[in-house]
Amino acid sequence: MSSFDRIISKSPILDTIIRSAKIAAATDVTILLKGETGAGKEVMAIAIQQASHRAAMPYLTLNCAALPESLIESTLFGHKKGSFTGATSSNEGIFQAANGGTLFLDEINSLPISIQAKLLRVIETGECLAVGDTESYTVDVRIIAASNGDLDKQIADGEFRQDLYFRLNVVPLELPPLRQRTEDIDYLVAHFLTLFEKTHHTPAPKFSKLALKALKAYPWPGNIRELRNLCERLSILLAGTVIEPENLPLEFSTYKSKHASTSDYTLPEYGLQLDDLEADLIHQALSRTKGNRSKSAKLLGLSRDTLLYRMQKHGFATH
Repeated sequence: MSSFDRIISKSPILDTIIRSAKIAAATDVTILLKGETGAGKEVMAIAIQQASHRAAMPYLTLNCAALPESLIESTLFGHKKGSFTGATSSNEGIFQAANGGTLFLDEINSLPISIQAKLLRVIETGECLAVGDTESYTVDVRIIAASNGDLDKQIADGEFRQDLYFRLNVVPLELPPLRQRTEDIDYLVAHFLTLFEKTHHTPAPKFSKLALKALKAYPWPGNIRELRNLCERLSILLAGTVIEPENLPLEFSTYKSKHASTSDYTLPEYGLQLDDLEADLIHQALSRTKGNRSKSAKLLGLSRDTLLYRMQKHGFATH
């Protein structure tokens, strides 16, 4: 099984990203993963590392937002004994520990600007300088960075170095939020319910069609992580039952009411061709927005990339 097979998706937009990730994984190129919190950046980073020639070497993770600024430099590069108050012994940094392998720098957008120049030096030369030392050491580390912030805005505001951004952004991979890949919700729910059935040794619940509709209408601010937490909660509290819209948390109340009936649409007696219906709806959306693809995608509840994929599928001009 490929390491990327563990990424659950039937979404065309994510499939395109996975193809690029597979190509990049075979090299040592620096990768920048972009996307909202909970969109699966760490899962993607692990898949890239496991598909690389460094798979058997160390894989370490550092959340740049989790440490105070005073500790980040020594955590990254190490420190010498006596270099600061409390430094009772010399310690290696995470770069030294990851030598030969891969380092995943999560929330790189939170890295203090005072440290960014030192990280840039490591990327460019492989040289690190421990706090309190005068001689540098060299490492061979593949960097995968991730950002959940607007780096362009941070650069404009002087909060992030443009030269570091260019070094990190060799292969950018932007993971779509869950609300833009709702076709994956059924598969993700099935995966999580099976997982928690095994983890908690309880019979898995099932979601009714109306409950699944409510899930697909919900905007998922916490993305896949939020969906996973919901599935675990319901697996414990409502084990072995059928989940209906009324069993969903309060934050879903707005989206439950949209699906109060068993069907929002009536199937004509003579039937219909789904491909023809999809093509007609795309045509209507493009006509209503005078060809604006971003607005058309919003009308159809799709991401712009998914709309372009479906336009190509139906023979619409995409150039």
